[in-house]
Amino acid sequence: MRFDHHTVVLLVRPPDAPELPEEAAARLQDAHLAHQAGLVEQGHVIAAGPFLGGDDERLRGLVVLSVDPAMARELYHNDPAVRAGRLAVQVMTWMVPEGNLRFEDVPVPRSMLEVASGD
Repeated sequence: MRFDHHTVVLLVRPPDAPELPEEAAARLQDAHLAHQAGLVEQGHVIAAGPFLGGDDERLRGLVVLSVDPAMARELYHNDPAVRAGRLAVQVMTWMVPEGNLRFEDVPVPRSMLEVASGD
């Protein structure tokens, strides 16, 4: 059997994440979403999204990338939320049977305003 290899990034809230005022946290979230959208536009990210209502609140999101793990670490080192210490990354390779996953090219939000508008 043949396998496809995908790089996966888990976005994790570290235990020592700084507390921010609501407005600063909102600006940082928008910067994080804009960074993520930029990676999608560059063809590095093939799927991404937040986790909701999980058993472990530290796990914040998942990203599947078309790059190797070293490049994924480099790309997410530049994420504003990671630089600010609000998120940390865990990078790994995920093997799935060849052709098992299909990803569609869909737009991603660049800000919380786009998320809230539902467009």
